[in-house]
Amino acid sequence: MDYKTLLCVMTDADIARAALEQSIALTEAQDAHLDVLALGVDRSQTGYFYAGADAILMQEMLARAHGEAKEIQDKAEAKLNNSTVRWASDMGVAQIADLGRHVASRARFADLVVLPKPYGKNHGNELEPTLEAALFEGQAPVLMVPESATPIKTPKTVCIGWNESAEALVATRAALPFLKSADVVHVVVIDPPTHGPNRSDPGGLLSQFLARHGVNAQVDVLSKTQPRVSDVLLRHATDNNADLMVMGAYGHSRFREAILGGATRNMLEHAHLPVFLAH
Repeated sequence: MDYKTLLCVMTDADIARAALEQSIALTEAQDAHLDVLALGVDRSQTGYFYAGADAILMQEMLARAHGEAKEIQDKAEAKLNNSTVRWASDMGVAQIADLGRHVASRARFADLVVLPKPYGKNHGNELEPTLEAALFEGQAPVLMVPESATPIKTPKTVCIGWNESAEALVATRAALPFLKSADVVHVVVIDPPTHGPNRSDPGGLLSQFLARHGVNAQVDVLSKTQPRVSDVLLRHATDNNADLMVMGAYGHSRFREAILGGATRNMLEHAHLPVFLAH
């Protein structure tokens, strides 16, 4: 399987610049088609303003969101016109509470959704629900691209965060086009279980599965020497000059991770390299 339809959702032209550049690079490498969705976000809340002001202010907010969407689309098309890839762009306006429906309807028919990092300075609160809508309602894998990332066409070194969960397996299968073209894939197991069928060979069955697909995989068993699993994964990725991190998304509930934190939330906050996610 290759990625033949890529989707890049942009709600801020500057923050999504790296995501768009990565989308173009992957589209060229995969001989694929790129769809760009420019979304203007109406952040007003019906009923928040005093009586009689709702209609006027809502119209003003919608007009502002429409202008933002048009500006984002124009900037994206200027970059796309200088590329050699097949592409199409569309724009729309969505209220913040209804954002997921718009994103999911497009993500459902994409092989891969490329999005910017959802957390950071000056990052709008629409970026998190955009990513979650693509993963959950859209049922599509997501490639999260930090603003500082350099576009890559084919990752050469990939790390897989492997914990035997269903989410990690779904992500690994969805990432096979990247894994098969990589020079080396590190299956990273942190503090493997001391009981269970795989205790004597952690990551062994996954590496066998990958080998049969022609993937050059090796298992790295690590101790949790830092408070968070994401910190151990990122340090190992840095030590191995990894181009890409693959991991399952939200093994715990989104609410729990939003309140208490979790590997997915922490990775999305601190990753310095592209992260491939699936649920």
